[in-house]
Parts: sequence; C-alpha cells; structure tokens
Amino acid sequence: MERQLAYFDERTGVSTQSFPVSIQENMPDTTTKPKVLVADDERVIADTLAMILNQSGFDARAVYSGERALEMAPTFAPDMLISDVIMADLNGIDAAIRIRSLLPSIKILLFSGQAATADLLEKARTQGYEFEILAKPVHPQDLLSRLRQ
Repeated sequence: MERQLAYFDERTGVSTQSFPVSIQENMPDTTTKPKVLVADDERVIADTLAMILNQSGFDARAVYSGERALEMAPTFAPDMLISDVIMADLNGIDAAIRIRSLLPSIKILLFSGQAATADLLEKARTQGYEFEILAKPVHPQDLLSRLRQ
C-alpha cells in the first residue's frame, strides 16, 4: 500500500513537501521459518540443538520430555520433530507415533545413544512406522544437512 507522507517543518509549522511511502499494513508474513520441536530429557542437549537451529534459520523450541512434546505439538504445529528415543516418561518413538497421528505431515528425526533403541524401532516398524535415526552425539552440521534435505 502506498500513502503520501508530508514533511513537517517544526520551526515554521508548515508542510514543505510530500512524497510517496510504501507501508506494509496487515500484510501476511511471507518469511515464515520451518518450525522444529526438539525433545530430549537432557536439557543441555535440547537447548543447544534448539539454539543452533534458531541461529540457522529455523523456529525451534526445546522441550524436555516426550509428554511435553505431545502437549506442545498441536499448538506449535511443528514441521519437524527431533527427539531423543530414550526418555523417562514417554519414549521418543511412542511420542513420535502419537504426534504423527495429530500432525500427519510432520517429519520426524530420532536420535539415541543407547542400545535399547533397536527394540523400540523394531516394535514401531511392526506397527507400520518407519523413522530415521541418528546416533548420539549428533554433530550440528550433520543435523542441519538432514533437516535441509
């Protein structure tokens, strides 16, 4: 939208000139960042990953449990979930399955540093779910390249 703006001279109290100004009023935000929900019960890992993602052009939020990820997903509506597999309250695979039922188009990337992950992944496969998994520790460059694919 374009409007005319007048230059006002405070000394004389006179409008001395007008010129067109482009004003964006109530325009939709066309620069939306991909939203990423990061879930890990190790707060340092969740916070660090969210910080790296935010600095790399994503809108990332960190949560510290599978239950909290499940609670936040419907309101935050992330494009991607990055979750640790082994967490105390609700493991990352079960959280991912439940979040996918709420947000069918969500991309899911799991990571784990524990051997028990294989059994949980096999159980998910038998239920028809296939998830990509990265081994902990995840190098930030590896994570970013996976997210941008």
